[in-house]
Amino acid sequence: MSLDKQFEQAQVDVRTLTKRPSDMQLLDLYAFFKQATEGDNKTSKPGMFDIKGKFKWETWKAKAGMSKSEAQQKYIDLVNELLATLK
Repeated sequence: MSLDKQFEQAQVDVRTLTKRPSDMQLLDLYAFFKQATEGDNKTSKPGMFDIKGKFKWETWKAKAGMSKSEAQQKYIDLVNELLATLK
């Protein structure tokens, strides 16, 4: 199965989790997904009152320079790890 197909399947599979991942795992899922689909974060940083947005922005920004295929693979690996522990 191609990496793109595995990435698409991971997006479907992550929705089958029965337990909630940790906040850091959720942030990593978000950041790997954004890096894989949009590339480096070029958006403006959220304001200081948007705490959730700030954490999401910073986690995605930390992935800067990561290739699309590397981000896809890390997303897939994280989803598989979550499926093994939280399903």
